[in-house]
Amino acid sequence: MTDLISDLQAPPLDPIETNGFADLVGYRLIFWSETEAQVQLKLDRRHMNRSGVMHGGALTTLIDTASGYSGCYCPTPGRVRRAMTLQLTCQFIAPGLEGRTVTAIGRKTGGGRSLFFASCEVRDEAGKLIGQGEGVFKYRRGSENPEGEPV
Repeated sequence: MTDLISDLQAPPLDPIETNGFADLVGYRLIFWSETEAQVQLKLDRRHMNRSGVMHGGALTTLIDTASGYSGCYCPTPGRVRRAMTLQLTCQFIAPGLEGRTVTAIGRKTGGGRSLFFASCEVRDEAGKLIGQGEGVFKYRRGSENPEGEPV
């Protein structure tokens, strides 16, 4: 297991974190270890559906992102691990409300050399379960080993 304090103090957590989609949605990676990732989002108007609650696509994005990160931690500086989603299931449990901050906690639950499995819970700042899901992910070529590939 990695030293969690140094992980939290070492910006950026992800050398590819500042991509267009993360910027568009507004989520950020707040914790990352060998088997867990936490992604956080402050819900604003752009994340709401026409009924005034968190859009299912926003919730699904958080589940997919946190779950994917949970299996792609790379402790080697200058290198990354990448994966693609093969299957994702989501359960929408309670409404996410504008102004609240939600956190998706993804955990790697198993896998092997080329695939991994993960589960995720999304909770608001009061701890209320908003949604949950599970996914199957395939490591991209070069990312099968924990040492990853050059950035």
